[in-house]
Amino acid sequence: MKKWMIALLTLTLTVVLAACGASEDQTEGGEAENKKIVVGASNVPHAEILEEAKPLLAEKGFDMEIKTFNDYIVPNKALDSKELDANYFQHIPYLEAQMADNGYKFEVAGGIHIEPIGVYSKEHTTLDDLPKGAHIIMSSSVADHGRILTMLEKEGLITLKEGVDKVKATIDDIEENPKELKFDTEYEAALLPQIFNNGEGDAVLINSNYAIDAGLNPLKDSIAIEESDSPYVNVIAVREGDKDKPAIKALVEVLHSKEIQDFILEKYEGAVVPVKE
Repeated sequence: MKKWMIALLTLTLTVVLAACGASEDQTEGGEAENKKIVVGASNVPHAEILEEAKPLLAEKGFDMEIKTFNDYIVPNKALDSKELDANYFQHIPYLEAQMADNGYKFEVAGGIHIEPIGVYSKEHTTLDDLPKGAHIIMSSSVADHGRILTMLEKEGLITLKEGVDKVKATIDDIEENPKELKFDTEYEAALLPQIFNNGEGDAVLINSNYAIDAGLNPLKDSIAIEESDSPYVNVIAVREGDKDKPAIKALVEVLHSKEIQDFILEKYEGAVVPVKE
């Protein structure tokens, strides 16, 4: 074989091996696959918070694509099917219920904020004004029932059975109901603002993300609101084994930064409360 052909083959082989070596290094170091992250979120406040965080994440060398969802079911399906790298829309009890019901293998990368549930009414200005037999409309999401019932118990409207796990409490766990409140749990959470605007029920309990998205101010428009020390923290959820990936860790760090926590406080005026855990 001529010398020039041997030299050409040697050069070609060297380039190919170098390229393979670089590819392997990138995979092992996670550089190539972690430079972009796709995060699913509810429109408000989650996607708005992520948009604010996007340039700060870019400063850390990561690009973020935000996909918005209008329900509580699809974002976990999309995460499980690897259409998303993470999602940001749900609190821990709901996440745990979804994992138990669907076999999802997820984990929490970080808690970001709390969205207090509010009680809204077209007819009544306080919970004391609710008449006997009042029609109370709430989400069909069982993961929120214990949260709502605990709030109503604190307000003195009901009493739950002794020893019940209040996070998992259901309507059947009500021990005392002096006003004989009628609980209606047949509606998806996203529909509750429209139900309220239609004047249905004596009171409607609405998650703050849907209330804000519908133009309601949870602090001003509700007749009662969940306390800010609620354990229902909204989290960044990822597939098992992914929480320590560089892009995920950078995202959580940015969302815990003073810039983003100040943004949440100023933007939502207490209707969304940042946490750092």
